[in-house]
Amino acid sequence: MITRLAKAGLAVALSVTTLTTGAVLTAGAAAAAAPKAPSAKAPAPKAPAPKAPTATASTSAQHVTVSQSGNYPGGFFTTGTMSASWVSAGTADLTGPTHFTVDLPPGVTTDGAMFYSTPYDYTFTETLSPDGRHLEAVLTGTRVVGKSEFMKLNLRTTPGVPIAGVITVTAANPNDTDPTGHVSRYDLGTGGYLPATAQAAPSVTGLDTTTGPGTGGTAVTVSGSNLAHGMVLVGGVPAPGTCTDTACTVTTPGGSGSALVSVATPGGTAAAPAGFDYTGAAPPAPPAPAVTSLSPASGPVAGGTRVNVIGSNLTYGTVAFGGVPATHVSCGPSFCTATAPAGSRTGPADVTVTTAGGTSAPVTYTYTA
Repeated sequence: MITRLAKAGLAVALSVTTLTTGAVLTAGAAAAAAPKAPSAKAPAPKAPAPKAPTATASTSAQHVTVSQSGNYPGGFFTTGTMSASWVSAGTADLTGPTHFTVDLPPGVTTDGAMFYSTPYDYTFTETLSPDGRHLEAVLTGTRVVGKSEFMKLNLRTTPGVPIAGVITVTAANPNDTDPTGHVSRYDLGTGGYLPATAQAAPSVTGLDTTTGPGTGGTAVTVSGSNLAHGMVLVGGVPAPGTCTDTACTVTTPGGSGSALVSVATPGGTAAAPAGFDYTGAAPPAPPAPAVTSLSPASGPVAGGTRVNVIGSNLTYGTVAFGGVPATHVSCGPSFCTATAPAGSRTGPADVTVTTAGGTSAPVTYTYTA
């Protein structure tokens, strides 16, 4: 595992983990016309590729849609950039892990993605294939309705290989039951978006290994169909690995007891017919969370104040005010955002964060009239 900081200027703000490992509705409906060739005198500035329109209303309360745009390589331009964008487009907050993939055609590569979004109430990991053509990323956090974010990729081409083929971006979240809006496809040859298609719902038929130590690290092959662009979850935790249409090869995270195994794809989520049974001792608990400050540290007793919770070891945390759970909670390693619930009275209330490592010592939030 290599922890790679984001590019200059954002390194302090963003921690990106890179593991080197070996559709679904296009947000755009009509292909855009290819740009005119520049004059022989000098290459003309390259106009951004047309961005696809947003998808229609979702049938799932939690829903994510994806699109892409950029200055793609083509013509005189042998390098380019692109952005893979996503929106929390349902009627309820998008929660849990959201999985993204970017697939590049032969002759086009990237050195990884840069993701920068504030506040830092999330974790973001990315995995790039050795050939630089397949990228997977997982964003874990709560994204309120309407939240829009993107990751940026630099694109390079191989001399002698025609700049052609399709760039495909996908999204999947196990809480999203609507298969639309989950893929954007851009054709470098025509310079336009391809028509909408839908990936078939996945099916999981079995696991080649169903037991392993609680510390994790067991190699497991998940078999089935329509698993392409998938993310395997073991006990709700993403398992690192890759998926083809018929199989996913992953490594189990740590855990205990019997854990449900499922695969979330752009076409939906399917559970395995058998779970994975952890044996032996469970992995050690993570460090206990600690809260150092709140901003703001007060708000009306009616609740509804958006509060930043600063501390350490806060990942996957839940936040409570005076013992009452907060809403719209999203936590990264050192930062949570939460909406304060209504208080029982004016005055001080203890704010705590609870994770698998325990519950933090309280800090004081003051409810005002």
